[in-house]
Amino acid sequence: MKCPFCGHADTQVVDSRVSEDGASIRRRRRCLECDKRFTTFETAEVRMPQVVKQDGHRAEFSDAKLRTGFTRALHKRPVPTPLVDEAVGRVKQKLLQLGEREVSARQIGEMVMSELARLDKVAYVRFASVYRSFQDVAEFSDAIREITHDKD
Repeated sequence: MKCPFCGHADTQVVDSRVSEDGASIRRRRRCLECDKRFTTFETAEVRMPQVVKQDGHRAEFSDAKLRTGFTRALHKRPVPTPLVDEAVGRVKQKLLQLGEREVSARQIGEMVMSELARLDKVAYVRFASVYRSFQDVAEFSDAIREITHDKD
């Protein structure tokens, strides 16, 4: 690896450690030319599937869009950020476990609704109302019945 200080191509790994979450390796390196030390991180590169929209066009998966969906639904709800991060992580993990190159936006929406149902019932209804394009109060009532029925 090239030294970030002098640009020399030869560096030596002095120490390697697995991160706490086990998802990356931290390496301390020393430049053989200028003797300066620096840290690098090694992580697995994973490719998220492409998202197939309802109209058929394809888009790159967006972590930001996924997180925004959760954030909007959970606006002013008493759900700690770490729980939201875990839910986002579970959706991404499920998408990777599908092993598909493409996944429908509908599948992602259903995964988000499933996670929101676990986190906060109000957020679930908020998300469902937009995701399913509720047109009247009866559809809200159906969603509320659905979520309260799942609880019983």
